[in-house]
Amino acid sequence: MEILAGLMQGFAVALQPANLLWCLVGVVLGTVVGIMPGLGPPATIAMLLPLTFLMNPAGAMIMLAGIYYGAKYGGSTTSILLNVPGESASVVTCLDGYQMARQGRAGAALGIAAIASFIAGTVGVLGLMLVAPPLAKVALSFSSPEYFALMALGLAMVVLLAGRSMVKALLAMLAGLWIAGIGTDLFSTTSRFTFGRMELLSGVDFVVVAIGVFAIAEVLANMEAREETRLLPVPKGLRNLLPTVQDLKDCRFAFANGSVVGFLIGVLPGAGSTIASFISYGLEKAVSRRRERFGTGVVEGVAAPEGVNNSETGGALVPLLTLGIPGSGTTAVLLAALVLWGFKPGPLFIPENPALFWGLVASMYIGNVMLLILNLPLVPAFAQVLRAPAFVLYPVILGISIVGVYSASGSLFDVALLAAFGLLGYVMRKLDYPAAPLILGLVLGGAMERALRQSLMMSEGSLSILVARPISAVMLSLALLILLIPLFTKVNAWRLRALDS
Repeated sequence: MEILAGLMQGFAVALQPANLLWCLVGVVLGTVVGIMPGLGPPATIAMLLPLTFLMNPAGAMIMLAGIYYGAKYGGSTTSILLNVPGESASVVTCLDGYQMARQGRAGAALGIAAIASFIAGTVGVLGLMLVAPPLAKVALSFSSPEYFALMALGLAMVVLLAGRSMVKALLAMLAGLWIAGIGTDLFSTTSRFTFGRMELLSGVDFVVVAIGVFAIAEVLANMEAREETRLLPVPKGLRNLLPTVQDLKDCRFAFANGSVVGFLIGVLPGAGSTIASFISYGLEKAVSRRRERFGTGVVEGVAAPEGVNNSETGGALVPLLTLGIPGSGTTAVLLAALVLWGFKPGPLFIPENPALFWGLVASMYIGNVMLLILNLPLVPAFAQVLRAPAFVLYPVILGISIVGVYSASGSLFDVALLAAFGLLGYVMRKLDYPAAPLILGLVLGGAMERALRQSLMMSEGSLSILVARPISAVMLSLALLILLIPLFTKVNAWRLRALDS
């Protein structure tokens, strides 16, 4: 009854005309931010933060949170239509979403992404409402060894499912880890692998690598096929502009998978939606009856990662509000906003500020409905992008890629890096090296190194701490077993049959 009373109080706050307006502004801005590669929710929220000082804190928090989860909706658009991931969590959507677009089913992919986002986003809010305090206590049991083991398990799963050759997938992942090591060592402040370039002291931006390996490489590969007159086939008829009943049936488990995996991993500070989307995609592929078609354009391959992205948002707010621990760049900016407004996120935040907490929860229910209403009718309009001939669409993709990279850093050096990684992605395609392990290695490399070195500091240099703690020992054992699968002939034969298309 206490939760129900709190929710009623929250809807009373969220349904105030001014707060409804701020919720709409937030989700619309978030959708636009998600579509634009390179900008991202953290930068957008940080830029808008000074403007919120004159606003009511409840309205400001509702708007900023709307930008956060609204960007998750928008990120699928360019991933599906142009193979341009705007952020790391959108990389997995490219794998099947873009292939669906190539088959003339871009509308169905966009529609299922919106539906999965709505369902999982709602589940994430429900989880935030019901189980925030107890899950926050569970998250406290995760320390540096557990985070290292979790990320190692995520990398191992990607290597297992990335392609027929686990050796090639492992090499691609190691390349990603090496790229993540470029820059300045956080512990010793010495430079690493910078080759004397000042621009590399801050590391290589994920956006540069992801857009280069996916978007630029895709353009180069399509330019090679001169007989094609269009980059992608144009969807025809209403049936191809929206998901079918069969699509929805195929995605039943994907909706549940994305909702649960996204929320649970979102609760862990620092895990993030990237590793959640890879784990959810791997789990969906493992249990699917048509696992051999993943990566060729199956609708479940879009529903699972898109659901995870939005469910993770609700999970990420759990440690932020109940422990005062931000788990990502976006939640760190939201924490700064709460502190600037005079609030103290922590165990007493909910009882001391019930109107703000429950108003935020209720607004997320409303915001998810707004996003569904906004996005589904726009599916036919977005699908019309594919009517552009190749000689128009190629420059558009290149232009969006270059502008996205340059706007993120203002550096021409990053544009040169974009071209270099585009060539790398093209060569990887020609040699059949998967791109997903490289991207995940890059995204998790810094966090993995930090977790490992913090673990060694906790144990005074002994690696035994990684296996002495039960949770980390179990996850590392699973990761090792996954990497040893090629040694087991029967199991590896099953894996190869599952990956054959």
